Amino acid sequence: MDDSDHGGSASISGPEDRSQRISPVMIRLKAVVAAAHFHGINLDVRDFAAEAGEAIPSPATLARWVNDQGGVARGMRLKWRYLVKMSNSPPIVLMLTDGSAALMVNADPAKGVVWLRDPLGGEGDIPLPVDELRLSQVWSGDVLLVKRRRDQNEADAPINALWLAKMVMREKKSLRDIMLASMALSVLQIFPALIVMQVLNSVINQHSMATLVSIVAIVLVLSFYEVLLGYGRRELMMVLTTRIDTRLSLHLFSRLLALPLEYFERQQTGNLLGRVVAIYKVRDFMTGSLMSTFLDMFTLVVILPFLFYLSSTLAWLTIASAGLIGLIIVVFMAPVTAVMGRQIRAEMERSSVLYETVAGIRTVKTLALEPTRKQEWDIRTADVVKWKLAAGRMMNWPTTMVEPLNLFISRGIILVGAYLALTSPNGMSGGALMAFMMLGGRVASPLVGLARLLDKMNEVQISLSEAGSVLNQPTETKALTTGMRPVIHGALSFDHVNFSYPGAANKALDNVDFEIPAGTMLGLVGRSGSGKSTITRLLQGVSRNYTGYLKLDGVDLREINLTHLRRSFGVVLQDNFLFRGTIRDNITAGRPGFTIDDVMRAARLAGAEEFIERMPAGYETWIEEGSTNISGGQRQRLAIARAVISDPKLMILDEATSALDPESEALVNANLERIGKGRTMVIVSHRLSSLVNCDQILVMDKGAVADIGPHEVLLERCAIYRTLWMQQNRHTEGRSASGRHTGSSPLIGGE
Repeated sequence: MDDSDHGGSASISGPEDRSQRISPVMIRLKAVVAAAHFHGINLDVRDFAAEAGEAIPSPATLARWVNDQGGVARGMRLKWRYLVKMSNSPPIVLMLTDGSAALMVNADPAKGVVWLRDPLGGEGDIPLPVDELRLSQVWSGDVLLVKRRRDQNEADAPINALWLAKMVMREKKSLRDIMLASMALSVLQIFPALIVMQVLNSVINQHSMATLVSIVAIVLVLSFYEVLLGYGRRELMMVLTTRIDTRLSLHLFSRLLALPLEYFERQQTGNLLGRVVAIYKVRDFMTGSLMSTFLDMFTLVVILPFLFYLSSTLAWLTIASAGLIGLIIVVFMAPVTAVMGRQIRAEMERSSVLYETVAGIRTVKTLALEPTRKQEWDIRTADVVKWKLAAGRMMNWPTTMVEPLNLFISRGIILVGAYLALTSPNGMSGGALMAFMMLGGRVASPLVGLARLLDKMNEVQISLSEAGSVLNQPTETKALTTGMRPVIHGALSFDHVNFSYPGAANKALDNVDFEIPAGTMLGLVGRSGSGKSTITRLLQGVSRNYTGYLKLDGVDLREINLTHLRRSFGVVLQDNFLFRGTIRDNITAGRPGFTIDDVMRAARLAGAEEFIERMPAGYETWIEEGSTNISGGQRQRLAIARAVISDPKLMILDEATSALDPESEALVNANLERIGKGRTMVIVSHRLSSLVNCDQILVMDKGAVADIGPHEVLLERCAIYRTLWMQQNRHTEGRSASGRHTGSSPLIGGE
């Protein structure tokens, strides 16, 4: 760059020809990537998800992206006088007015300049000095500060009571305002009791109308402020709980997505969801009962001294009664916890039956399984009712024992006070006794609430434990956010790879050893349980606890960033899931940047274009939940289109054509060579006829490699492959011998 370029964004973002080829938004993303790389954080532009309706990513959106990838970022607006003082600081991303960005790598307050570097260049590029006048012409005033997280990543921090407490304490400003409002309300609550005492002692006894008028005016003023403060505190509480709920919901969903696939495969879906949503009981407790009791403690601190002023004897009786209530509840805490734990687990089991029934309603209806499911539901409901009744009876004991103490606080205290007023020469006046009764209940309420809080902690502890049993599982966060991001070509190498599933007696892969160059079409065949799908799972990074070396383009698969790895693959399974949305949305899979031309090209490669164009809305046709409005073959072809749209260098097809009708299968197989051009293909299929054109066919047997080679070579030298081929093509030999056309399919022949 030279000085003549200072007037525009191109002067800061890069050479003019480069900035014309790259959009300003991409330059802004590259600037964030460069700043993060300085701190050892590897970001990929393809991982960035723009906010809906946001044409240019804001500093807040960029900060969220960095935070999700294991860093710490914060967007803010700065003035020049503060910016120029940030000398010897890490790279700072400056947001430019045209939507791009620049990297500030140093500043000189004495000379009044900052040094900017091109985000598209290398770290060794010479930075450019820019003064306030020139920078003000292109800088929006926004910056993004990036650093590496020093403490434990919040995404992997264990979810417990301390974690939730920290989340609540992050709302310091709201908590401060709520506490101030609560303290003011506590002070105001003393005045009604004083007013009642004054009315009884002065107005009624002395028939003073002037005093009554004064008291009415005071009551109106105090009532106005009490209503106003009450409204403000409730508004602040709603804002606080909403913010906590939002942050908790976002974090829980991110934590669920970070759990490995292996964990989901071992869990019952309904039971898992029931345990996760139990965290909201803890949320309700912390923002409801816990906070209310904590705020009521202000009332206790303010009113208790006034009660001792009115009558120390009655005050001690009130505290003693509330203390006994707390003691009773604490004694019953352990047995109640045990019974309630059984009740919660029974309710989760019942919810699991409900979820499975709804999720599998098609199977339930087609096989007439309604009586069986009803019987299962009845059994689970009976179990829930049994433990719910047991929990209710267990909790009824402390409630019954506490009731006399509650009655004494609400009714007995006034009788004791009346006795003291009659027998003591300096006894309480009627107004003072009435004032004590009004405030005594307010003092007892927080104490009783504190005791009941301990009771609720049983359920909260169980709920937190249930949620933690899911959310505290080891996540893939580190693998998803760290690691190498090499350019993928598709060369595969298995070097003495061994793998066993948890709890399995035999190895799923036993010393697997083979390699193929990039661009190879590899078929995987073998009997059921021979290890074909296990190989594809290892390639996708689903399972990483294997021994040996699995290399992609010479790089060990475990060293590659997991997100980068999976984005570089195209995967089509036997049973693919389509989301509710349009056909176009499902093919693009929510990834920004793909145009309708890309969608049409992918559909054409997958053989899906012909049926999409016959639909009334074409690519905007809405797919219902469960893909009920399209056939299985159509769903499979859309899944293939979704896999090829990103032009992956390595594709995995695991029984991808098994759900297709013969015509659709022939169409997809005809396109396989076109799809596989320039990329590595790993195709798992039981139909050997669809693999005859593969460059190499890997034959698996009991987790080991039996042989590898082209179709003709395997027919001659591999007994397992020859047997499988003969089983699936017996009808062909029979037809050639008898001269009759049987019409049998390869699949029927294979049986």
